Amino acid sequence: MRLAIFADVHGKLLLPFKLVDRYQQQTGQTIDFILQCGDMGAYPDIHRLDKATLKHARQNRDELGFHDDFMQENKDIRRLLDRLNIDMICIRGNHEDHAFLDQLEQANTTLPRFPIDVYKRIFVCRSGVKQELRKDREVLYLAGIGRIGDAKGRTDPRFIQEYEQREVKKLLKSTGYIDVLITHDKDDSSQRGYGMKAIRDVLDNVPVSYHFYGHTGEPFRQETAINGITQSVKVSELEFGPSGILPEGCMLVLDHRPDGSSALEAVSQRFTNQLTQYNWKD
Repeated sequence: MRLAIFADVHGKLLLPFKLVDRYQQQTGQTIDFILQCGDMGAYPDIHRLDKATLKHARQNRDELGFHDDFMQENKDIRRLLDRLNIDMICIRGNHEDHAFLDQLEQANTTLPRFPIDVYKRIFVCRSGVKQELRKDREVLYLAGIGRIGDAKGRTDPRFIQEYEQREVKKLLKSTGYIDVLITHDKDDSSQRGYGMKAIRDVLDNVPVSYHFYGHTGEPFRQETAINGITQSVKVSELEFGPSGILPEGCMLVLDHRPDGSSALEAVSQRFTNQLTQYNWKD
């Protein structure tokens, strides 16, 4: 099973699908699922943007990509998504319309993830709920924790909610392992006051092979977590730089093999440079 991993797309939800399409064509390697580490920019109503998104949207319409590309049918987008036949599985970031996502989550309480777009290709994980990804006879165990943590105890929708904390506590008591944990925030082990304690609790108590996260603005980095087991990977934000190109480590590919082994590829900038700020929508 092969997964493509992205973070912080901020409205450019179509871009990972286009990168995956090009990757498959040029490498001959099939991608089975796309994982996305929050800050989708899921704003169906442009009148409900938060201040940061509104500021960026005034300069760049890409911030409104969910509204523009995934709320109403577009025949060209439908054709691309149907041809790819790949689902994108996301977790919440801190820049989302949480009221919109809350409504969908409350209507799908029996499911580990729920669709949010008109094409039923973008799914959001319920935080702390372990789930299975299946491809033929292969199974991968996935969990996600959305939003961000806050040492000050604030509870507005940007921050992990009490009901999500309860799900994480259930996860800590469960048996078995997690192949992939996706979060928006990092764990709080490196600097007091930053990160999310719930993430560290999972890494300290549940065997996790890979942990992917975004949010922090740090460059791509892969290291062994403090638990000595987990490969902790900071995914670069899917943001075009001043020269109009994407940063190193913004697209990762995890090859999870039937025997339990795996390999992680940071897709080269030589590849990602093919899609720039100026041509990616062509």
